[in-house]
Amino acid sequence: MIRALRPEDRKGWQRLYEGYQVFYGFADRPPSFYDRAFGRLMARDPRDFHGLVAEADGRLLGLTHYVFHPNLWRDEGVCYLQDLFTAPEARGRGIARALIEGVYAEADRAGIPAVYWLTAEDNYPGRMLYDRVGQKSPFIRYNRKL
Repeated sequence: MIRALRPEDRKGWQRLYEGYQVFYGFADRPPSFYDRAFGRLMARDPRDFHGLVAEADGRLLGLTHYVFHPNLWRDEGVCYLQDLFTAPEARGRGIARALIEGVYAEADRAGIPAVYWLTAEDNYPGRMLYDRVGQKSPFIRYNRKL
């Protein structure tokens, strides 16, 4: 079942979000990082991030975080799906697809049909799914050197 993140999900959410951070090379996040992130998700600020989780048998198996933001090309704005993670033991069961479709449904409800996300070039398992549920952009991302 895909549903909105709730306050009582904190422990399961953090387990998943820690796994996501490790996947992208950020294993050293301090507890305050998770405190702030969860607080923002629970604030329900329409201008900030929202969270969905996949739950089965009382256990969280996946998460996604997304935000609606303005866009000069689309008066209605756009939706950025920032984080998507499925517990390793739950992969291959359609959870990531269901979470993406959950974000699509939330975006449709908000009248914002444009949803986009980024992934690592070498995230081949993820990209196999993304090629089925989205359209690959021709853009290349650059970051400011820090």
